[in-house]
Amino acid sequence: MPLCLARLKLAAIESKAVKKISIIIASLVLLAVALAYVLREPLKQIAYDQLTKDMFVSADTDAFDPGPAIGSHFPGLRAIYDDREINLLDEFFGTRGAVLIASRSLDWCPYCMKQMIELQQYKQSYDDAGIGMVAITYDAPPLQQAFIDKFSIGIPVLSDIDALSFKTLGILNTRYQVGDRQYGIPYPGMIVINRQGIVVGKLFLEAYSSRVSATAALEYALQALGEEK
Repeated sequence: MPLCLARLKLAAIESKAVKKISIIIASLVLLAVALAYVLREPLKQIAYDQLTKDMFVSADTDAFDPGPAIGSHFPGLRAIYDDREINLLDEFFGTRGAVLIASRSLDWCPYCMKQMIELQQYKQSYDDAGIGMVAITYDAPPLQQAFIDKFSIGIPVLSDIDALSFKTLGILNTRYQVGDRQYGIPYPGMIVINRQGIVVGKLFLEAYSSRVSATAALEYALQALGEEK
C-alpha cells in the first residue's frame, strides 16, 4: 500500500506539473499572438521598406514600351472618380499638361504604394511646373480611399472600370485572366500628355519592382512637353 500511495502521489504531482507547463505554453502562445497583432503594421512596414529600398531608378533604359504611341491622341478611359465616371483627363491638367500614373494596386502592391507616397512628396514641384498628376489603379474606390487617408495623398486617384481603361490604353497586364485576384492590373508606368491631348512621352519599365523616381520623371515630363523648367 505505501508503494501504491507513493506512486499515486507522484502521478498527481506529474499531472499538476504537466498542467502548469501547458498553461505556461498556452499563455506564451497567446502573448505571441497578441504581440504579432499589435506589431503587425510596424512589422509589415519594415518588410515593405526592405523590399522596396532599391526600387527607384533615374531613367527608363529598357525596350519595354506598352501603351499609346508617342504622337498619338490620348484615347480616353472609363474610370470612377469622386463617385462619377471619368472619360477624359482635362480637369486634371496643369498649364503644360498632365502625367497619368498607371499603378497596379494601392491596397497590396508595396512598390505602387511607395511610388505614390514619393510622388505626393513632390506634388508641389509638379504643380509649380504646370504638370498635373492623376493616378489610376484597378482597386475599388474604398480601398483607394483607405490608402489616400492613411498617407494624406492629394493626387487624384481613379478606379478603372472592368479593366476598360487599361485595355484601351494598351497596358493591361495579360498575365492574368478574368477571375484571378490580380486580373485588371496594368503594366505600371507613366504617360505624359500635353494640353492638346497628345501623348508626348511614356515611362514603362519591364520590371514591376522598379520605377523611375519622381524627380527624374518630372525632368522627363518637362523635356517631353517641350518646356523649360
